[in-house]
Amino acid sequence: MDTRVLKQFVTLAECLHFGRASETSHVSPSALSRSIRRLETETGATLFERNNRSVELTRAGHLFLTYARDALGQWDSIQNLLMEESGELRGEISMYCSVTASYSFLFEILTRFRHDHPHVEIKLHTGDPEDAVARVLAGDEDISIGARPGRLHAGLAFKLIEFSPLVFIAAEGQPGPDARNWAETPMILSERGLARRRVDEWFRSLDVQPRIYAQVAGNEAIVSMVSLGFGVGVVPRIVLENSPLSDSVCILDVKPKLKDYEVGLFTLEKKLASPLISAFWQQLK
Repeated sequence: MDTRVLKQFVTLAECLHFGRASETSHVSPSALSRSIRRLETETGATLFERNNRSVELTRAGHLFLTYARDALGQWDSIQNLLMEESGELRGEISMYCSVTASYSFLFEILTRFRHDHPHVEIKLHTGDPEDAVARVLAGDEDISIGARPGRLHAGLAFKLIEFSPLVFIAAEGQPGPDARNWAETPMILSERGLARRRVDEWFRSLDVQPRIYAQVAGNEAIVSMVSLGFGVGVVPRIVLENSPLSDSVCILDVKPKLKDYEVGLFTLEKKLASPLISAFWQQLK
C-alpha cells in the first residue's frame, strides 16, 4: 500500500507550511500541492484554506486528519503484526545524528543490525546535534543520537551509549586562563543547546561575564577556530577525539569541571511497540 499521500497530508496539517512540510516529506512544494489537490478531488472537500500568507485546516480538513491518523496507525499495526508472524523484519527506520556520532557510534550499531536484519532500510540524516531531540519529538525521525537534556520530555525514551566529558580547549602551546582573567579570555561557544547552557551556568557560578568572541553552530567549527588561536572553546571530548585537528589543540585543566554529556539514542516511547524500532533499540545492551 502507498501511504505517502496520507503522510504528506498529516505533515502539512501539523506544521501548516508548504515549504517545511515538503522538506520533511522529501518532496518538492509543487509535488506536495499536487498530492493535496488529489486528496481534495477524491474526498470532494476542501481540506485547506490557503493564500500567500497562511495555510489553515478547514472543518473537513480536521475531520480528514482524524481519519488519516487512524488509518496510518492501523497500517503500522498490521505491518507490525505481519512481521511478527513471519519472523522477518522489513521496512525502514529514519535516523538523525551529527557527522561525528555517525562514525563514532553508528557504524558498530548498524553493522550488527544489518547482519541480523538485512531487509530493514536505514535512512540516515545528519546535522546539528542540538536538533536530535526536536526531530524525534516532531515525528521527523524514528530515532536520533544526541546528548541527554537535563529533563526528558514526556513520552521520550532515552538509552545511554556512553559518557563524554565536556571540556575546555585552547590552541596547542597557548596558555589557558587562570581564575583571575576569565573575563578577558575570548570564548568560542555553541550558539545554542546543552553545551551553551552549561557553559553559561558555569560562568554565572563564578560571577563572571564571559567575553564572547564567536558563537557558532556545530562543535567541529569550534575546534577549527580554537586551533587557529582565536580563543578558548568548549566541546564534548568525543568530538575532539575524532577531529583531524585534535593535535592542534589541548584540553585545559579547568575547575570546577562541566557535567559530562550522556550520549545515547532517543525515540518516542510509543514507537518502541514497533518491532523495527524495538529491534534497533535492543542493539544496545
